[in-house]
Amino acid sequence: MNENPALTNAEWSVMECLWERAPRTAMEAVHHLKKSVGWAKSTTLTMLRRMTEKGLINCEDDGHAKQYSPAVERSFAASRETQDFLNRVYKGSVSMMMSAMTSREELSKAEIDRLYEILRNAEENADA
Repeated sequence: MNENPALTNAEWSVMECLWERAPRTAMEAVHHLKKSVGWAKSTTLTMLRRMTEKGLINCEDDGHAKQYSPAVERSFAASRETQDFLNRVYKGSVSMMMSAMTSREELSKAEIDRLYEILRNAEENADA
């Protein structure tokens, strides 16, 4: 598995296709990505080949068709993307990001309660 999956927007589209359902044959991916993002067959096949070479997806040939599946878990890729965003936009400051988000967005009571729960869990883990 690729330990450093900084995904491009195009790679995210392929990963979403495979995270939704895997394995998929190349043609299943072609049909899905044509419908979801409008890609031509050649674009999808090129992306599958490149992403396999990069270690982002796995490809197995069962003799009838190549089967593709993600080599990177969604949670790992999302965590990496979040950390990159946080570092790039907020200089790594979670509090700066939360301040910016909460000052511009109306949060529901349920969202506020969930944020408090997340912070309490983080505090417990920090004390441990």
